[in-house]
Amino acid sequence: MEDFRFAAGIVTVDGDRILSVRPCSESELTVGERGRYILPGLVDIHLHGCAGHELCEGMAEALRAIASYELAHGITAICPATMTLPEARLCDICAACVKAAGERLPSGIALRDVLRGIYLEGPFIAEEKRGAQDRAYIQRPDLALLTRLQHAADGMIRIVTIAPEAPGALTCIRRGAQDFRFSIAHTCADYETAKAAIEAGVRHITHLYNAMPPYLHREPGVVGAAAEMPAVTAELICDGQHLHDSVVRGTFRLFGADRIVLISDSMMAAGMKDGVYTLGGQKVTVEGFRAALSDGTLAGSVTNLFDCMKKAMQLGIPAEDAIRAATYNPACAVGLAEECGALRAGRSADIVVTDREFALLEVYKAGTAVMSA
Repeated sequence: MEDFRFAAGIVTVDGDRILSVRPCSESELTVGERGRYILPGLVDIHLHGCAGHELCEGMAEALRAIASYELAHGITAICPATMTLPEARLCDICAACVKAAGERLPSGIALRDVLRGIYLEGPFIAEEKRGAQDRAYIQRPDLALLTRLQHAADGMIRIVTIAPEAPGALTCIRRGAQDFRFSIAHTCADYETAKAAIEAGVRHITHLYNAMPPYLHREPGVVGAAAEMPAVTAELICDGQHLHDSVVRGTFRLFGADRIVLISDSMMAAGMKDGVYTLGGQKVTVEGFRAALSDGTLAGSVTNLFDCMKKAMQLGIPAEDAIRAATYNPACAVGLAEECGALRAGRSADIVVTDREFALLEVYKAGTAVMSA
């Protein structure tokens, strides 16, 4: 409901929109309805791929496969992420998203209704904290380049990552904050530099703790600066690999449930068996729930957002808080809160139905059933 707490209620849908959400008494519900939860469709604003495909293929086939997999797992809106690549390649990927958005999935759903934006991860990052990004294509922050990419994307770029210590980064943030949502990522920034970037216009932190200096008691770094700024949201990859269980619980307390954005950061092996895959052109070996480069560097996850949300619950995060962090908060972080991420009148009828153990039962996208257990 409006306070992000569970309550008995009835959701009415008219076409592709939620018409109303009203409280009700338990007696108004059938026995079967009393054993179910109705959730907003999940919103994953940071994933690279799944089902054997990734955004960086720059092909409609890949985007259709990614969107179909996500829908089948309760994720009804996505902003897939690029990697650090040459400008020409990034332009091609952006243009491919625009072209593919006009197509329809096998379910009949318009791809543009699922593919809600592009997450530009790189090329404005620090080499020392590049993670699985390719150092050959790292560039200095360049607002003119961003503008060219956004033109190729027809406005679809919703998040731009940036290392605030890079030469020209603060100027780029100040001048571009009205047109772009900047996120600190893959950075060596200390507390002072991160704070300056936030004051210049940064409002988001990419996969908090990963690919940045640690949160130390005398050197709080990016984590400390972001925690102090109420306007800043922070991503967590809650896949059981990227963060210790205690860190997940502690970060929800530090930032508050209204500022945490759960992401999958999944790569193409999500939904696939163990083996060798690629991420932005680099070889990745997948064993169990771990995806890594040859040197052991983690290279995204192999877990979808729905399972990340359930993992957070298993770690002791209240179910309502975990759900908010996988639905409303990410929608807010990319400017989609008036369209999705909540069960509210006028929003897209993106609805997930689960049992009391949060096993997925039904998924609806814009009022159309796309999955039924």
